[in-house]
Amino acid sequence: MSEGYRIMMIRKASLLAGLTAMLVGAVPVWAAASEHVTGSTGKTLLDVAVAAGSGTFEEKDANAQQASFRAPGAVAVGQDGSLVIADTRNHKIRKAANDKVTTYAGPAVSIFNDDKQLPAGLLYDGTSTEAFFQRPEGIAFAKDGSLYVADAGNHAVRKISGGKVRTLAGSGVLGYADAKGGAAQFYEPSDLAVTNEGVVYVADRLNHAIRKITPDGSVTTLNKRSERAVEVYPGYVVPAGDFKDGLLSEALFNEPSGLVLDQKGNLYVSDTGNQRIRYIDFTAGTVTTVAGGAKALADKNSLYAAGDYKDGTAADARFNYPRGLALDAEGGLIVADSLNHSIRYVKDGFVSTLAGSPEGEHGFSLGTESSARFNRPADVAVAADGTIYVADTFNNQVRSLKYYQLPEGLPSDGTISVALGSKLIAFDAKPELANNRTMVPVRFIAEAVGYEVTFHPNGNETIIRLSKGETAVELAVGRAEVTRTVNGEKTSRAIDAAPYIKDNRTYVPVRFFAEEIGLDVQWAADRQTVVLRTK
Repeated sequence: MSEGYRIMMIRKASLLAGLTAMLVGAVPVWAAASEHVTGSTGKTLLDVAVAAGSGTFEEKDANAQQASFRAPGAVAVGQDGSLVIADTRNHKIRKAANDKVTTYAGPAVSIFNDDKQLPAGLLYDGTSTEAFFQRPEGIAFAKDGSLYVADAGNHAVRKISGGKVRTLAGSGVLGYADAKGGAAQFYEPSDLAVTNEGVVYVADRLNHAIRKITPDGSVTTLNKRSERAVEVYPGYVVPAGDFKDGLLSEALFNEPSGLVLDQKGNLYVSDTGNQRIRYIDFTAGTVTTVAGGAKALADKNSLYAAGDYKDGTAADARFNYPRGLALDAEGGLIVADSLNHSIRYVKDGFVSTLAGSPEGEHGFSLGTESSARFNRPADVAVAADGTIYVADTFNNQVRSLKYYQLPEGLPSDGTISVALGSKLIAFDAKPELANNRTMVPVRFIAEAVGYEVTFHPNGNETIIRLSKGETAVELAVGRAEVTRTVNGEKTSRAIDAAPYIKDNRTYVPVRFFAEEIGLDVQWAADRQTVVLRTK
């Protein structure tokens, strides 16, 4: 085992043992674009789906839902709208377009295996089908359509153009050297960003440095290198990152792993080991902290600052191993907060959670922004239509986050509407507010979601029964209680609005009924619309 590999394993073990997610705080309402729908909690509504990948840890070109990846580490959107994916553990670059996943660069089928019979990487230039990569982790398109690759396991930066792959800089051996082309050295470069002039900025993770590559392949280091070292166990000391804002030439980083350029040509950095987002202003020649705190960080005996999970003002917000970055059309910064298993958003001095568990739980689920679960998301990218794509690494998939759109034809006279997904539910009597609860004619909404409605006299009461398969929901006119039965198991709970009869129609509280059958319920106040979505 090489010394570099030993250090990498120690770092990963220390990270997993030392960084834990905590409960999220209050979520501020950040300024969203006018076309984005905001729900009852103040969060923007998003629908989360699978863009590509079956979820199996394999290597397969196929249609988008049946193709397979091994720990995809990055995603980028091409000028034609196609997705390009760094398939990190398959050591290749993939492409998703027209509902198909194909191999963009690297062998179509892996040729070499390691001692675990998993694909092994190499460093080899050539045509797209001849070239080899080793743990590619970051990708970025240039203005001319060329694709640059942070080839982490090869400690090199590669360029794909005209159907050929070449090494722009890096020797293939880990180290540190400012030089030209193959004489330069990197230590697990993890991400990059490309200017319109073809200058490449590199997050050189284990050198704790931001590097610059000019079009001729000349590499320089922009910040000061850390001199800190940590004894990870008695007698074994490894280099470690550090933290310092101020002049770029004196600034310090700790395993930077995500980059994105803004419209001014300045650089946002995921300073991963410091658990914060930094900003390099090239005109001023300074580095500042954008989000994640303002005080110094790692204990002298720790490789990393402690991770946490908190939304709020940028100074108070906390991250847990933030990685990939992207900017949306409004200038908001999207963050793949990997060990919080969530997608975060930084804008106007606030940090909020776009999607994922408010407790930082990992898992796999689709649906709404709050019900979706990720597992170590490593990167994000934004398409021209605003769709956010996520490299959901440990779920072996690329996920899509689309902003929810209200259906067309909503009334503008203040009438209450109910939307089921993208469809407007038609009623023959208007929904109404009663004691600040939206009440709707039960038959129309139940049938819209596939439930049969029956009424059963029960003494002085009328029981409203909604059934579908092995699930039944019961409410009683005049009684503030709902009962749900699934496969014979019955549960009851109190509700704060009782059903009533008006003009020969039975009205029920839409929220309690919808929640009992597993729908997410939101109130879009500016359009007087109840939004029902599948969790």
